[in-house]
Amino acid sequence: MMDTLLILLLLIDLRLLVTSRLNSAIHWAGAQGLLLGLLALNNAGLHAGFGATLLIALTIGSKGFVFPWLLLRALRSTGGHREVEPYVSANLSLLLGMVLLGISYWLGDRLALPGIEKGSLLVGVAFFSILTGFLLIIARKKAIMQVLGFLVLENGIYLFGTGLAPHTPLFVELAVLLDLLVAVFVMGITLFQITQEFDHMDTDQFHHLKE
Repeated sequence: MMDTLLILLLLIDLRLLVTSRLNSAIHWAGAQGLLLGLLALNNAGLHAGFGATLLIALTIGSKGFVFPWLLLRALRSTGGHREVEPYVSANLSLLLGMVLLGISYWLGDRLALPGIEKGSLLVGVAFFSILTGFLLIIARKKAIMQVLGFLVLENGIYLFGTGLAPHTPLFVELAVLLDLLVAVFVMGITLFQITQEFDHMDTDQFHHLKE
């Protein structure tokens, strides 16, 4: 079950690199959040304590439903084009993604981590999600897509922490979720203000600003 969930997470990362619609990308990111919650539930087992259960519920609720809803609401309020409009084409993004995937598994195979077997899929997928998030932030024009890149990056960090759950205090994971919640609210407000002032969300237009 764990390997199946990890492969699905990896496929969603690749899908996000080639998707051409913002609302579709948001839905895929929400699906990734749900899978992360299921993965944490699978790791915790049937005898999970209160802390682990709370963390799993927060993960599914926030990453699977709350954050996608906030982003879809921001997308509707800002209006404009719903296309991703990348700096890098979908085909080239997929090619870069495959390179990043190879790098991720090369790194994961060489790291000795407590509680994780060498060569585990978890480390490679976690690194790949982090690198995919960076790529989405850098290679996409729309600010809302860059917010999604930040979410995917954080999903990779969360996945990495899930593998080290027995060695990671609960409050650290909760702090990450709280920081992410605050960041999404701030980014949503920023997106609205950008559209109000400039009538678009293309961050590459900022270089036209003058004093």
